[in-house]
Amino acid sequence: MKLTGKILILAAGTAVLSSAVTAIAMKQVLVPADEYTFSSPSTDAGAGRFYTVGQSPVTTTDFSKAAESTINGVVSIKSYVTPRGYSRGGRGGGGDFFVDPFFEYFFGSPQGNQRRQQQQQEQPREQQSGLGSGVILTSDGYIVTNNHVIDEAERLEVTLNDNRTFDATVVGTDPMSDLALIKIDASDLPVIPMGDSESLKVGEWVLAVGNPFGFTSTVTTGIVSAKARSIAGTTHSRPMGIESYIQTDAAVNPGNSGGALVTLEGELIGINTAIYSQTGNYAGYSFAIPTSIVKKVVSDLRQFGTVQRAVLGISISDLTNEIAKDKGVTAVTKGVYVNSVNDRSSAREAGIEEGDVITAINGVSTGNVAQLQEQVAKYRPGDKIKVTFVRDNSTKNVDVKLLNNQGTTNLTKAGDFADLGCAFKKLDEKTLRQLGLSGGVQVVDLKDGVFRDSGVRQGFIIYSINDTRISSPEDVEKIYKAIMKGNSDEKLMILRGVYPTGKRGIYAVDLGGE
Repeated sequence: MKLTGKILILAAGTAVLSSAVTAIAMKQVLVPADEYTFSSPSTDAGAGRFYTVGQSPVTTTDFSKAAESTINGVVSIKSYVTPRGYSRGGRGGGGDFFVDPFFEYFFGSPQGNQRRQQQQQEQPREQQSGLGSGVILTSDGYIVTNNHVIDEAERLEVTLNDNRTFDATVVGTDPMSDLALIKIDASDLPVIPMGDSESLKVGEWVLAVGNPFGFTSTVTTGIVSAKARSIAGTTHSRPMGIESYIQTDAAVNPGNSGGALVTLEGELIGINTAIYSQTGNYAGYSFAIPTSIVKKVVSDLRQFGTVQRAVLGISISDLTNEIAKDKGVTAVTKGVYVNSVNDRSSAREAGIEEGDVITAINGVSTGNVAQLQEQVAKYRPGDKIKVTFVRDNSTKNVDVKLLNNQGTTNLTKAGDFADLGCAFKKLDEKTLRQLGLSGGVQVVDLKDGVFRDSGVRQGFIIYSINDTRISSPEDVEKIYKAIMKGNSDEKLMILRGVYPTGKRGIYAVDLGGE
């Protein structure tokens, strides 16, 4: 396989990148997004040193105070996972990370030349670890990191800057923003104060703090190169969910993922997430999730175990010169063009129409899709915002009550495999032969849950889910997790199977119930 061109990669691990969640430990600690408070940083931290003209150098910048005040608030995270040799294929079926050619190209095959022989085996392999970083948010052990750092981890080990080590539990994850909240049992931990990424300016100095290549407590510096950067279109890669990154030229490498991007005042203004590279290592630009998004996601994960995501319910694109010329838009040159409006959506109820150009949310400019995504991501279903848009080259304002993907303001609960309301039993060879099946699982111990609500009855034998063949209970759980992690608004399982009598059945199981 040959890959060419610049490719965006996640700066996750040194040898192995660990992926999606085995368990979500919901913590019902009610802390609204706007009530996170942190100690104020020193007013003189990171102050510049200035010299009169004629002296050399004219200006220098001291990063030591910012580094000293933040380095203890960044942790190293090891995620342990046992590779499994299941085969890939089918929608919603997921696949073995270790045989994904994309990641093999950048990180190598953990099993070397024996990979192809071993992927056919079902026996467990020795646990392997991936390395990332995290940022301490509270003195009692809440830590934010990237979802891709802890994804699929069977065990998480957190090492503080003073070399103390703790096992961590997952509070909640959000693949859409690539953020995760974990917790360690500790107290009196150093905390990095939360800053305001929206007040950040292009050209400001910033520091990236993390653990690249396993080198702990590493600080690099650079400037803010751009804000509200969307990278999927530039890199021609798959969209990574909500994209409104802070772009910097601070050196970030594998292992930095989940680490801190801080100002010279020692305030957290981003979580380092990705790099733009041909080789898999730093090549000039890195990207961080701004705290405007981090604060909201972390608050929701801590309070509900899942993100309460509000949506406008529109299909959008950047207003380009071509679109403006084709649609006769002359009043503005920047904005977000509304391609279509969904039924039962916030936008439709507020009167927003196809062809409108959204230019601001609550007075904050939305010159492109990334900026609009960042603004909407700050709110929950039920919140009200003011949308400024241009229609027929006239500026209008409208109040919008935000809804969720289901068109309501109901709270979303964290998905749990137990919500299916049943267990699954692998079929023996005799039953498979009798029914003419190559594999399948039988629904047993059926109780109240989404399976029963969808009409599935005790004893139903499932041989495929979403066109993916099923041969074990583990296959069902794997597909369930892939669906719940996905970005699609519809969380749906299409079950195909038979009853022991030979009667066939097809059921649509809605996993995104209100």
